[in-house]
Amino acid sequence: MTDSPARPAPLADPHLVYDPAPGDGPKDVVILGSTGSIGTQAIDLVLRNPDRFRVTALSANGGRVALLAEQAHRLRVRTVAVAREDVVPALREALAAEYGGAHPLPEILAGPDAATQVAASACHTVLNGITGSIGLAPTLAALEAGRTLALANKESLIVGGPLVTALAKPGQIIPVDSEHAALFQALAAGTRADVRKLVVTASGGPFRGRTRDELAHVTVADALAHPTWAMGPVITVNSATLVNKGLEVIEAHLLYDIPFDRIEVVVHPQSYVHSMVEFTDGSTIAQATPPDMRGPIAIGLGWPERVPDAAPAFDWSKASTWEFFPLDDEAFPSVNLARHVGRLAGTAPAVFNAANEECVAAFLSGALPFNGIMDTVTRVVEEHGTPVTGTSLTVSDVLEAETWARARARELTATTATAEARA
Repeated sequence: MTDSPARPAPLADPHLVYDPAPGDGPKDVVILGSTGSIGTQAIDLVLRNPDRFRVTALSANGGRVALLAEQAHRLRVRTVAVAREDVVPALREALAAEYGGAHPLPEILAGPDAATQVAASACHTVLNGITGSIGLAPTLAALEAGRTLALANKESLIVGGPLVTALAKPGQIIPVDSEHAALFQALAAGTRADVRKLVVTASGGPFRGRTRDELAHVTVADALAHPTWAMGPVITVNSATLVNKGLEVIEAHLLYDIPFDRIEVVVHPQSYVHSMVEFTDGSTIAQATPPDMRGPIAIGLGWPERVPDAAPAFDWSKASTWEFFPLDDEAFPSVNLARHVGRLAGTAPAVFNAANEECVAAFLSGALPFNGIMDTVTRVVEEHGTPVTGTSLTVSDVLEAETWARARARELTATTATAEARA
């Protein structure tokens, strides 16, 4: 198999600045997934920099209504969107309590398309901090509306692939993942022709150094005990299986138009170096900060300007040790499987991602052992066969592939659970 043909220019390029609404005042920002980890840290950054950013709309699933109402009040947003229509009465009540009659309440949008609606609303930048492939429609809406997209929702790029690349203008996407924000910054040191290799770093998660056999009986609590980052359960399990790195390899290929065989993953337990770019002259440029997502968020919202004191810096007067190890592909087959589906392209990455989401949910509920996550995902990818590819790919194709993958993963998971119960 060969890599997909190169596009005329990389999707994300630090040398290009896309500015849909130039001006001297604060940037108007929409935050999708405002009550999640990325959203709450982005709001912290905004509140500390009112001269740079102004939030006009928030969206959330609706599981943390009180927090959403508090955010809306503190930021004085125009619009609040929730995916769950059933929480609207509770949201109105929470907003009324926060505002206390002193100011008009913000507009409320509700339903599965609410985030997509605010993604297309008038603003400069949309920060997509939604978790999972449900972020695809808002990503496409923001791009089509001409907004700068600060992209923390890697799944939308991975499953949307050519749909996203067809809409995005040069410089319109700024990556917010710590690894891709690092690559984005390091790539500024040279031209695309100068790049030999992208090096994506991985903490190794809670199971670094363990063999496949040693992973057979790890528990949910073990998998959620990440040594470096505090994240939601799905992302934390993805870090334990290293599926997150597989997704990041596909994302790097799509963002920077670098072939898969020139994107390497190395294990770096300290998580100080967030990724590196090796250039043709032998130089390697690394981007390093203490682990803190406010730095990448600040790059996504502020680029090409940097936000002073966005995140902590190193104290270089103190000794520290930075280690790097090769990836164990036998214990963690997810990265090579991701390269495979990335090369297949089309609907294959959507199948990989959807099957993984179902298998992670099964693991978290106790219905699937840890090694069963990747075993099941691998089988679903194999059974998918030839993906829909090329310019014929549509959103319906992606959704249909995801639906099939989720159903098949659930069937295989149920079979595994039954077999284990009989054993």
